[in-house]
Amino acid sequence: MSDSDKPLSFSGNLSHVGETIFSKMTALAQKHKAVNLSQGFPDFPVDPALIERVHYYVDKGPHQYAPMAGHPAFREELCKLSDQEFNSPYNTESEICVTAGATQALGTALACAIREGDEVIVFSPAYDSYFPMIELYGGRPITIKLQHPDYSVDWDQVKRLISHRTKMIIINSPHNPSGRTWKEEDYLQLQELVSDSNILILADEVYEHLVFDPKQKRSVRQFPDLRKRSFVVGSLGKTVHVTGWKIGYCLAPENLMREFKKVHQYFVFSINHPLQWALADYLPRLDLAGLGKLFKEKHDWLLQNLQERTRFKALPSEGTYFMLIDYSDISQESEMAFAERLTTEFGVASIPLSPFYRDPVDHKVLRLCFAKDDQTLEKGVEALSKV
Repeated sequence: MSDSDKPLSFSGNLSHVGETIFSKMTALAQKHKAVNLSQGFPDFPVDPALIERVHYYVDKGPHQYAPMAGHPAFREELCKLSDQEFNSPYNTESEICVTAGATQALGTALACAIREGDEVIVFSPAYDSYFPMIELYGGRPITIKLQHPDYSVDWDQVKRLISHRTKMIIINSPHNPSGRTWKEEDYLQLQELVSDSNILILADEVYEHLVFDPKQKRSVRQFPDLRKRSFVVGSLGKTVHVTGWKIGYCLAPENLMREFKKVHQYFVFSINHPLQWALADYLPRLDLAGLGKLFKEKHDWLLQNLQERTRFKALPSEGTYFMLIDYSDISQESEMAFAERLTTEFGVASIPLSPFYRDPVDHKVLRLCFAKDDQTLEKGVEALSKV
């Protein structure tokens, strides 16, 4: 090979990052025809009423660029939903932006706020995109481990780690992967810690409507001193079972949203236009009570059947569509090795919890997704019962 034919030597900003655990376990599930309880997506049908609206607007239009911040009627419905559920109104013109999924919203918030050397506090286990995105923008992740097995926050540790370099704190409730929700006391503790600072909050609330007890549904936007410093990220993919549409949004006070939109316009500018019109028509008829009931029933069925039919110890969830299972009484294999063996030998795919941490952790815990139809869940439990 001549020098001119050799590939250029190149190392990207995320050259140390490999394939995500979600892609790896889904591929392994497909290869071995295993029941896929790993990746977090529903396998049941989308509401036909929403699909009808999509067909209508794909046929009728609009087919050109949407307004940069999103279709006005869609933004209005999202703001109404925030006010309805959390008594927290946002201005539809200046305090909301529709994004290409929640992950883009998270990345945009970080991009507009983080500069070289800024510290960002992250509670782990954490959604895997947080760490590389912080580093991509020159920030330094400061990790605080949630306390196993209840995944609660050690507020004394948070207090010790906040410094003059802390630019942002990322919070996630309902929490992926544990399924736990923050209590009022958690928000009050956070509010007290940041009250005399310029620290920003990035609140990942993509499972905001998947809380099993309506009385426990809370948001950072309900606490005035947190709201004024918070980017709140939501996801229609999680709320109406359309993860493949990649439509999310961000809510923030006008001074924060102004900077968010500056970055957003150069990342993607605008989002799928006909789908926004369809969702604007559909959201007023969205049955949030029924949504919570649906996932509570699936959670309770899985919890009971795991307890009665398997040797796994199930850790109950309070929200999301995930449940953790402890296999320490079954095997001392590493989480990765055990998850792979469950897939290849027993035909059920899960997600090991260790990749959700930056530092090595091995609590012998796996994550299952129960946003599946009854037949899929039955097949999954049947496979786990043979372990």
